[in-house]
Amino acid sequence: MQDLRLAIERLEAEGAAFLDLKELASLIDRLQGLLCQAVYEGKKRGDNLVEGKTPCGWVKATCRLSAPAAAERLRVGEQLEAMPRVAGALRGGEIGYQSTAVICGFRDKLRPDLRENINEEWWVEQAKESSIENLRWLEEHTRYVVDPDSFDHQIEEDWEKRFLRISESGGMFHLSGVLDREGGSALEAAIEALSKSLGETDDRTPKQRRADALTEIVCHAMGKGTLPKRHGVRPHISVHTTLQGLKGELGAHASELANGMPVSSKTVQRLACDGILHRVLKADSMVIDVGRAKRTAQPAQWRALKARHRTCAAPGCDRPIGMTSAHHVDFWEEGGQTDLRKMLPLCFHHHRLVHEGGWQVVLAGERIEFIPPERPVMTRRRWGERRWAA
Repeated sequence: MQDLRLAIERLEAEGAAFLDLKELASLIDRLQGLLCQAVYEGKKRGDNLVEGKTPCGWVKATCRLSAPAAAERLRVGEQLEAMPRVAGALRGGEIGYQSTAVICGFRDKLRPDLRENINEEWWVEQAKESSIENLRWLEEHTRYVVDPDSFDHQIEEDWEKRFLRISESGGMFHLSGVLDREGGSALEAAIEALSKSLGETDDRTPKQRRADALTEIVCHAMGKGTLPKRHGVRPHISVHTTLQGLKGELGAHASELANGMPVSSKTVQRLACDGILHRVLKADSMVIDVGRAKRTAQPAQWRALKARHRTCAAPGCDRPIGMTSAHHVDFWEEGGQTDLRKMLPLCFHHHRLVHEGGWQVVLAGERIEFIPPERPVMTRRRWGERRWAA
């Protein structure tokens, strides 16, 4: 302990600008190991009972740690008592604290009758040579071999931790969740397949492309019509609007999603490009007629589009035709006809660029031109104030 104090005093005297980072990190790791052993000794003495707390609660409050970090310190302290070679390697600076925590976590998860068979020297050598990620990978594979029942039990425990929370605030939806290994791998693979850049004009960040990919996956699943029906209809996005709202006329009431959230008229116009429309007539707020539903793009026209295009019509976009929507070059809400010659398949990203992003699509014979807006970037400086970037 005296050596550690002297080392700390010497490093403090040198100043942050001249610190040997490797030496400092090694010192911190050694102190973490000492802390783990100290809190475990305190637990054995019953120090937590004096304060009327659980061991984890006592460590959390005393050491100002989070609950998971406090539990880890107790676990490492307990396992180090049974692994003198690992404890000595940490104390001598041969291995770091995180590597030690992985080794201790491995031993803690094993059945009691298998713990004594651990080759400490082998694990210390692996900790010296491997990164933390490789060490965790090695820990899981080793546990699968020596204690498959424990490994399977851990997988089931992880499965029970899965959750997905969706909340709405300020017109934006917030997602948080945890997926199991299979579910997370499936979602990651699907999003990676749809989140690569779509040509030179795609200026979205990787995070934005992943968010759009998730939206595309959901919209595609709903569009296929294979999801279970609710109240007799398949899942879909519903928008309540008026003819004036669809046209974006000044003074028109805002269009609304099914939950009452206002939505941009440009978004409504994009959805109307390839949606099912219901005409509803009202008089004195009473519904007097509900017209038959009708698609803006007919099935025969869609078959013709698929025969004419293999992918999204935007230059450089390789989205397959099955992942696109039928876009009216002459906007449908502005009187454009649902004419096959004036329709193009566009993916979610490029369809949104044309409607909400201000891009224009021009047909010049057989050639398709995508013209960007003159002022492509808008930034918000303060609430209510907008400035166009050059």
